Amino acid sequence: MTSLSDGSADEQWLDDEAGRIVRPYVMTRGRTQPSRGKIDLITLVVTINPVITAEPGLGPEHHTIVKLCDRPLSVAEIAAHLDLPAGTVRVLLGDLVDRGFVAIQEPARETDVLDLETYKAVLNGLRTL
Repeated sequence: MTSLSDGSADEQWLDDEAGRIVRPYVMTRGRTQPSRGKIDLITLVVTINPVITAEPGLGPEHHTIVKLCDRPLSVAEIAAHLDLPAGTVRVLLGDLVDRGFVAIQEPARETDVLDLETYKAVLNGLRTL
């Protein structure tokens, strides 16, 4: 980091490896949690209203998410495409869900996946092999 006398004011907020330090905080307006509760990394997101008008509070990242999600993508994939932290993407997705631009499909709950009868059937099938 440089002092103000050594360079421009912008240089103090840049790091060659990390990029801009304050940007994700500014994009989320200081929020750290999405308005929709918990959004996992494997939650699927798909655009349901591809036309975003000039709405207050929606930035270019919101528009990019809507364009990316013309096919279902996970939160992790969206974060990778945008080169943003997953927490930041979760907050942005909460904004878009609240305004009806995207829909999210939460992952199956562990109780839904852990069906004892299914495990018994799989085990019996393996024994017959």
